[in-house]
Amino acid sequence: MPHHLGFFTIKKMVKISKRTTFVYNNPILKYMIKVTCTNNQKTETVKAGSSLLEIFYSIDCNLKYRPLCATINNKAKSLNTRLYDNVDIHYFDITSAIGKKTYLLGLFFILSKVIEELYPNGKVEMANSISKGTYCPVHIGRALTEDDILAINNRTQEIIDSAIPFVRHREHTEAVIEMMEQKGRTDLVRLLKTTGKIYTTYYTLEDNADFFFGTLPPDTSFIHLYGIELYGNGVLLRFPDSKNPSQLRERTVQDKMFKIFDEFHSWQKILGISTLGDLNLATSTGHSNMIINIAEALQSNKIVHIADAIVERHKKNNLLKLIMISGPSSSGKTTFSKRLQVQLLANGINPKVLSMDDYFLGRERTPKDENGDYDFESLYAIDLELFNSQLKDLLAGKEVNTPTFNFKKGGVREYNGNILKLGENDVLLIEGIHALNPDLMPEIPAEAKFLIYVSALTSIRLDKHNYIPTTDNRLLRRMLRDYKYRQFSAKDTIARWASVRAGEEKWIFPYQENADVMFNSATLFEIAVIKDMIEPILSEVPQNCPEYTKAEELKKLLSMFNTIPSQNLPPTSLVREFIGGSSFHY
Repeated sequence: MPHHLGFFTIKKMVKISKRTTFVYNNPILKYMIKVTCTNNQKTETVKAGSSLLEIFYSIDCNLKYRPLCATINNKAKSLNTRLYDNVDIHYFDITSAIGKKTYLLGLFFILSKVIEELYPNGKVEMANSISKGTYCPVHIGRALTEDDILAINNRTQEIIDSAIPFVRHREHTEAVIEMMEQKGRTDLVRLLKTTGKIYTTYYTLEDNADFFFGTLPPDTSFIHLYGIELYGNGVLLRFPDSKNPSQLRERTVQDKMFKIFDEFHSWQKILGISTLGDLNLATSTGHSNMIINIAEALQSNKIVHIADAIVERHKKNNLLKLIMISGPSSSGKTTFSKRLQVQLLANGINPKVLSMDDYFLGRERTPKDENGDYDFESLYAIDLELFNSQLKDLLAGKEVNTPTFNFKKGGVREYNGNILKLGENDVLLIEGIHALNPDLMPEIPAEAKFLIYVSALTSIRLDKHNYIPTTDNRLLRRMLRDYKYRQFSAKDTIARWASVRAGEEKWIFPYQENADVMFNSATLFEIAVIKDMIEPILSEVPQNCPEYTKAEELKKLLSMFNTIPSQNLPPTSLVREFIGGSSFHY
């Protein structure tokens, strides 16, 4: 009689060759496997068929907080996954990016269940990240009230206290499509019909079934702290602070950014595309050129409006001389700046460019971070005294001999006769990550500055319950540019990304709302355009490194997109900054 251990049936003997037989899973032997926990670099022996969560509780892996998910040989897995072979394991808690995403998906699934329970035909969407939370529009046929929020929170807490498991399933895609059609999830049905996958993974929470791009916690009790608050036309989901998970992240006001999201959704209506299933269907039916043309025209119109706003203020206020452009890594600041220059010239304003990078301090004066490395992201890596002194002279109508920072010589400031003076119709375009920081130019009057924030603020969603983080959009851009123009591998770019993001959180994002205008540089089609270029680069990331986890996630994301040929993009497209073929010189 066979013996069972988990899902595994133990057999007595397996024939390897005519000459050799290997005793495999003999019931007389105790079947054990070896797992190496890379959190503490220790190897343990455990029973085959044990789940990742059971193994976690049986070993000491030095994780500070409760795990939410793990990787097996650097592939992301749910903690309910059972093991039958020797593997490396790494556990992740709420302090990690992958842990935060798992937490978000778990909380959202609970919210979705609650909305469907409390309101007939009630629906909720996952729209975008904002105010250090996630905005979720709720559709119940009327506006939500504070009484609704109280009822939603009470039922959410009941579900969390009940420790209901999130159960993972894998079925033929046709069966999942049929199930989702019955639920009225046409957005997800369109996606699944266009991805061409034989099998699809989905999760259930009691009688609720849903698809999520990512892993979920083992059960609802892993959501230990949350906030559900009125926001816009729905709610804002709030999460634990990764530095102190016993408290929620501090909520911030981002009214200007919220308006950009509304603008983007209006653009989606113009295009008739709101989720990836729509885009894939349009692409497969030969409409990709029209999508590109309309999306590019909408961005061009936005740049025209920004230029018009600058010109109008310049006419009313002769002091306006500085156009400050800020944004995080791979936001498209450079191409936006060049396109804005063209538009300003067309309006009779002559833009002159000043690079903030030319005001870096020499290496000996550059501040260092907590790891002892040069902190080039810091505001104080800039020679603020020289920068402000020269700006004051320029605003006073004086000639200035501006510096050039020579990076190739190890960080040396040189003066090569770059004389700059502002005439009556001249404005100075200054691009840099600190352009919106009030400490950059504390003595320059506000009326002399026009502040612009540029970033890939929102992009296409996979479906109404899965959005693509803007950080992933920017990471794909940066990875492609680093590979094509800076000889960095995808592994190198992924390895640096956490440090880049930390710098953005400290020096850029707190000042977004200072902007006079915001510009969303993302397009609905761009990931479909760069897909074929970036997939081979991601495939070069070896499995035996932690960067493989993110590479695999991005490869799975790209696999859901139908390709759009890049040759259809105009030479002035912002996407050209990263894929090449731009008519601008960089």
